Amino acid sequence: MSPAAATTSKGAATRDLILDRAYAIACRNGVEGLSIGELALAAGMSKSGVFAHFGSREALQLAVIEQGARRFGEKVLIRSLKQARGMPRLRAIVQYWFDWVRDNRQGCLIMGAVSEYDSRPGPLRDAVVEAMRHWREATARAVTLAIEAGDLRKDTDAAQIAFEIFGIALALHQDSRLFEARRARAQAEKAIDRLFNSHST
Repeated sequence: MSPAAATTSKGAATRDLILDRAYAIACRNGVEGLSIGELALAAGMSKSGVFAHFGSREALQLAVIEQGARRFGEKVLIRSLKQARGMPRLRAIVQYWFDWVRDNRQGCLIMGAVSEYDSRPGPLRDAVVEAMRHWREATARAVTLAIEAGDLRKDTDAAQIAFEIFGIALALHQDSRLFEARRARAQAEKAIDRLFNSHST
């Protein structure tokens, strides 16, 4: 490896380390709660060192939102593609999503960011909207495939089902932190079963 390539590789590794630490802080404190001082301490770097990799606090926040969206995509959406089209894949999306809520005890960064930026126009809100739109469209596509496979009735509104799945997942995310997590999961699964059964063939 050339010196230039080694330097580039080290820089990328350092940036990944900073993002990992920033992601953990943002899950706990919110994206707006990201403090350069706290992040520098967590990463074992100077504040100027952190800034050197991102250029601004907003650029760091955008990178963290993208990181959150990417992690969700890998753990839920991409993973579900291993299941057969139709209800197996749609069920997988829901179960992996519920597992995501369970495993991220400090909260889902993107779901938290929705509350932070829903009424605050700008690049950060745009990034959150894009992430949520992608998730919603991927879920609606899975519903459409279930309709085409004959698992759901032909008159099923895919966009409406995706909307209701999101509502249940958001309720689970909230109740898991405010109340008893196991009961919240059971209630969410009951709601999903009722939703799917009401449209099944």
